[in-house]
Amino acid sequence: MEAIYILSEEKDQVGTSDIASFLNVKLPSVTEMMEKLGEKDLVNYQKYGKISLTSEGKEKAKEVSQKHSDLVDFLELLGVDEESAQIDACKIEHVIGKDTMEKLRKFLDFVEGSPKDPKWLKHYQEFDETGKHPACEDRK
Repeated sequence: MEAIYILSEEKDQVGTSDIASFLNVKLPSVTEMMEKLGEKDLVNYQKYGKISLTSEGKEKAKEVSQKHSDLVDFLELLGVDEESAQIDACKIEHVIGKDTMEKLRKFLDFVEGSPKDPKWLKHYQEFDETGKHPACEDRK
């Protein structure tokens, strides 16, 4: 659903071959999944036709896309490179609990609302690079 959502932002019509190419999977896998999603009324799908998300499918796809984006942001904040963050976010988004995701989103909101380059973040980055806590007035 997330792939359909992203592709439909880029093009007017989305087909199974577009999805297969985007996800780097085989066409039969896409067809099988579209049939399942169609049965759940999450996509409008007819064999050999174009694919679109239903209203419910679009809402769920937006949620998944936001979750993915939040996970990437969090991983990059920890110092994970962008490519690894994208790959890992794809894996994590399928297993992370709702409460955990809400806490992660709150943490990202907190960080985004913090002063630019907060001291604690610089300290973490130094710790990440060196394995040692940086000198700090508050640390004894």
